[in-house]
Amino acid sequence: MLLPDVRTFLAVASAGSLSAAARQLDVVPMQVSRRIAALEEDLGVRLFHRTTRSLTLTAEGEAFIPFAREMADAEAGARAELSPSPGRASGVLRMTAPSGFAQSVLLPMLPALLAANPDLRIDLDLSDRQVDIVGQGLDVALRIAPLEDSELVAKKIAPNPRLICAAPAYLKKRGRPTKVSDLDEHACIRLCAVRQWPLIVDGTLIRKRVDAYVTTTSVEAARTAAVQGLGLAQLTYWDVFRQLADNSLVKIELQDAAMEDLSIWAVMPSRRYVPNRVSVFLDALQKEIAQLGRSLGHAS
Repeated sequence: MLLPDVRTFLAVASAGSLSAAARQLDVVPMQVSRRIAALEEDLGVRLFHRTTRSLTLTAEGEAFIPFAREMADAEAGARAELSPSPGRASGVLRMTAPSGFAQSVLLPMLPALLAANPDLRIDLDLSDRQVDIVGQGLDVALRIAPLEDSELVAKKIAPNPRLICAAPAYLKKRGRPTKVSDLDEHACIRLCAVRQWPLIVDGTLIRKRVDAYVTTTSVEAARTAAVQGLGLAQLTYWDVFRQLADNSLVKIELQDAAMEDLSIWAVMPSRRYVPNRVSVFLDALQKEIAQLGRSLGHAS
């Protein structure tokens, strides 16, 4: 089994056509077709259903993707380890991240990251849903949620507790809640994925039903609605740290409840053969968060 054939298979699976994969690889479509045929002959299975109008993975092709990714990453890891400039990243970093965190932290740090690594390219999927990183061929997923048990590898990047916040104008008009029961008297902004607000009362995690004046799938929309004075929002610290710093949002402390502690996690397909581009990115992300925390004087 030749690695160029494996890389060609991954390109076709990602691009969805032979011609698109050929453009991505900068080769002629015939060469792509020959490499796929050679790989299928070597494996003894058909990897794609091909017609004149469409190309889709077979069940065997779907099953081969994680093995192909591991082989490609192993080669990339070996090259990175033997590179004369191991601190520099290259290639395409394929990742997914929650949209709110990406807008507040991730996207602002990319210019410096790309300037320091001119051979690096970014393929970023902004999604608040949990993406199948193995099936999608991603290098890393940033997640802000309690992690489910899985065979994936998770690395903690930074704490990211939930908090309740509101605009000063809203609090001046409606008053500041001080107890869990006070939330019943307030307009609230709720994310569709968080149907009830998690709160810790007497050491126990409860789910508090709130009166949602605004419901949205978007963290950015919830943050904007809160800044506009439409109600209380429960978001995470790194979603709203800039607004807390400029006082367009105010953090609300409840006397009889604490907020749930969450963290930013980097989830990867495997602990082995982590590409240099992933290591360089995660180091830069941790430094960015630490620097932001120092500049603000705290990180919670």
